[in-house]
Amino acid sequence: MPAEKRWLVGIVLVSVVARLGAAAILGNSIQALPGILDEISYHTLATRLLAGHGFTFGQTWWPITAAGTPSAHWSYLYTLWLAAVYTVFGAHPIVARLLQAGLTGLLMPYCAYRLARRAWPRPAQPELVNWTALAAAAWTGLYGYFIYYTAALMTEAFFMTGVLWSLECALRVYDRARARSEAGQSAATGGGWAWAELGLALAITVYLRQVFLFFVPVLLAWLVFAVAAQAPGTLAERLRAAWRGAARGVLVSGGVLGLLIAPATLFNYRQFNRFVLLNTNAGYAFFWSNHPIYGDQFVAILPGIASYAELIPRDLRPLGTNEAALESALMQRGLGFVLADPGRYMRLSLSRIPVYFLFWPTPDSSALSNLTRVGSFGLALPFMLAGLGLWAADWLSPEQRADAWRASLLVVFIVAFSLIHLLSWALNRYRLPVDAVGLLFAGRAVIALGRRMAPRQPARLAVGT
Repeated sequence: MPAEKRWLVGIVLVSVVARLGAAAILGNSIQALPGILDEISYHTLATRLLAGHGFTFGQTWWPITAAGTPSAHWSYLYTLWLAAVYTVFGAHPIVARLLQAGLTGLLMPYCAYRLARRAWPRPAQPELVNWTALAAAAWTGLYGYFIYYTAALMTEAFFMTGVLWSLECALRVYDRARARSEAGQSAATGGGWAWAELGLALAITVYLRQVFLFFVPVLLAWLVFAVAAQAPGTLAERLRAAWRGAARGVLVSGGVLGLLIAPATLFNYRQFNRFVLLNTNAGYAFFWSNHPIYGDQFVAILPGIASYAELIPRDLRPLGTNEAALESALMQRGLGFVLADPGRYMRLSLSRIPVYFLFWPTPDSSALSNLTRVGSFGLALPFMLAGLGLWAADWLSPEQRADAWRASLLVVFIVAFSLIHLLSWALNRYRLPVDAVGLLFAGRAVIALGRRMAPRQPARLAVGT
């Protein structure tokens, strides 16, 4: 087995073992632990589904969904996954934790490895090791936040895996389109399966967290622009040629995405008698995150879970029997908050930055939470920033510019996904997909530092930097 594969296998094994350990610690009970409160809802919803009650709860549930009424607040795909595990093994959370830990413990570092190798390809010499890709995989496998959330019965671990997979698919499509363009061929010829896989990856990721849907047009636009930017002619000519070449592929990806989302949309229409694309949580989140109660200073978690239900206006509470109708009404109220005082909205959004990028210990967090936060994001952040600095420097080098173009998709994701949450609801848990991509840059910075510390071995450590 080549050295690079041996390293990767070792990294994956350590990743799986660490996550299995976390799953064993969380055990067979469902508790209100920090950051993973949602697993109570997913466990309850899955057991209700198996009992024949559909996607409903037996009592008034978050936020004020009436007992026995349909709920689309939670990921259908993850609920079905959990229900499938319970069908085979019984409603034992420990089994679902272990299976999830094993799957994502393998897939997350592997996807990080593939994405880093795609962003910073190895040289032609097969005997050299792409240490950047291995460093990204290792950091992903040992990242404390990821280990914790992988063991929780929530969408986070699968969602982050889907994000990495989607970005790797997009870079694969980009490389093939660019190669055809350089060969004088249309970007539309061939590569249909790659575009279809991209559509599949996007659909699965969106099913896990619909917020990713906001990034899909940005990703597709990047594909068109990145191919156009490196073609001959004026910018307008290049954009037209790139769009004509990529239009078929975009339609393939978009078609696969639309076909896979359609069943959930039709199901929602039957449930709520109104259009709901996937889930009913966006309106709630936007209403709460921009409520005047905050003033100009956003607070990550209000004291007491009931505080959020109490903020819902009394005239809208009768809509609790139709979750979708209430979500739509709350979105309108939330937009009203913004339009009533755009300046406050901007100040409130700016105040979310320290909440979103929190890396220091806080007195209201437990010792374990503080340790995990500082040992994960706090440790990685300087290396992420250094890796982004290396990416910026790549644009100055003609030899590295092709890599800079590939890695620009990762930067676009970091910026776009962060903005989505800074303009709505910011929690450090919502930042985890950004961490997953940022660790690729951290891995590159570690290898660059190693190269400086070991100048006598540049041939091995320079690969992928």
